[in-house]
Amino acid sequence: MPVNLNDPRVSRTRLLIMQAFTELVEEQKNVYSISVQDITARATINRATFYAHFEDKYAFLDCWISRKFQILLKEALPKGRITGTGSLRTVVQTVFDVLARFRQYMTHPGNSRFEPMFEIAMQKELYSLLLEWLNEEATVSPDKVETTALVASWGIFGAAVQWSRDPRNLTSETMVHRVLEVAAAALAPVLGE
Repeated sequence: MPVNLNDPRVSRTRLLIMQAFTELVEEQKNVYSISVQDITARATINRATFYAHFEDKYAFLDCWISRKFQILLKEALPKGRITGTGSLRTVVQTVFDVLARFRQYMTHPGNSRFEPMFEIAMQKELYSLLLEWLNEEATVSPDKVETTALVASWGIFGAAVQWSRDPRNLTSETMVHRVLEVAAAALAPVLGE
């Protein structure tokens, strides 16, 4: 039976699970070796409760990285959403910062298997954020808005992933500036600029 995500008890339990995992990751720097048993023991819940909320560890990890990335983006943005190219810069910088930090965890053997899952979850959140902004501001058809949000999200995210894997003596600030120039030019026709 699916859980009611609007129920405060469900929210509290999920928060406990997320916090427990975050603490374990910070301590161990090893996603691979953290078991559901480790998470439930830290969260002081039983395994059945965990599985009532998440199908398995992979479903949990997908939810965890999505939620973590949502929170970081919302905290970085003054109004919790993109309001123009100034806040778009904040989003791009946040993507680079998160991926630089995330890369630290991927050096541990076993963790690399989670890399594609984490990257896809983060790109989906970036796409949703861009789509929300473009839907409010766009002067073109919804199809063009969706395509633009998709291309822009993958462009921003792909550049950040590539940089995080091989920074080649470029600072994140330099890359953010370059990516922002390209993204702003690509978004201008959709925004009527």
